[in-house]
Amino acid sequence: MSDLGLWLGELAVFDATVEAVPFLWDLAVTDTVTSRYGVVELLQTILEHANPPQIEVQHAAHRAVLDGRSMADVLTRDKDPAVQAAAHELAAAIDNHVCESCRPA
Repeated sequence: MSDLGLWLGELAVFDATVEAVPFLWDLAVTDTVTSRYGVVELLQTILEHANPPQIEVQHAAHRAVLDGRSMADVLTRDKDPAVQAAAHELAAAIDNHVCESCRPA
């Protein structure tokens, strides 16, 4: 997870991040995946990071996370307490998300 985080969101969001987010949402809701809470945390990290030189990429990556809001709700009721906690934090981050790239024009 830490290597994946470095490539997708810890330092900045990239073109690959945009493509990976739907896959990350799928991993987060798949019971057989280990470290699902880590996947949820990575989604939140993506939402919190930027890429000012590539504002369109930042917007697309954030939008991909924001579009998964209903999955965050499902995860708040997960049987794994760590997943539940991470999902509650992510849902709150989605609900309170404000950034330059996502601000309505």
